[in-house]
Amino acid sequence: MTNNTGKRMLQNIFISTIELMSKWATGKSIWPLSCGISCCAIEMMHAAASRVDLDRFGCLFRSSPRHADLMIIAGTVTKKMLPQLITLYDQMLFPKFVIAMGNCAISGGLYAESDNVISDVGKHIPIDTTVPGCPPPPEDLAIAILEMQAKIRNGK
Repeated sequence: MTNNTGKRMLQNIFISTIELMSKWATGKSIWPLSCGISCCAIEMMHAAASRVDLDRFGCLFRSSPRHADLMIIAGTVTKKMLPQLITLYDQMLFPKFVIAMGNCAISGGLYAESDNVISDVGKHIPIDTTVPGCPPPPEDLAIAILEMQAKIRNGK
């Protein structure tokens, strides 16, 4: 494009900081580690399928904690499972985020009175977002991931 004097003008220039670009890239490419422990895992798998399709949000499920930056805890966490869950969390990349999916992960759910069930995973692993329900629909997980992306972009 040229102006009235015949000199070439620059178009589509984007000026930003490295920090803003890093937050944008991190928010647009969340790689979750799937910790499907019980019935909520089926809904988490359904969210990755074609109807909800988390891939379109840049959300690619990883099987190794060293490649993931988001942990989705889907289901009932028992005392026997908690040390392995903490180890997986410690092995994740930094910055790391956690979504607790389902009433069992958030508050113990139906099994809160049991001696072997952890009633609140948030006491052991910092939770960023929760998805309530028993089991929650896959669309709610997609909404939670979009909220997580917004939190990352805003630096919260």
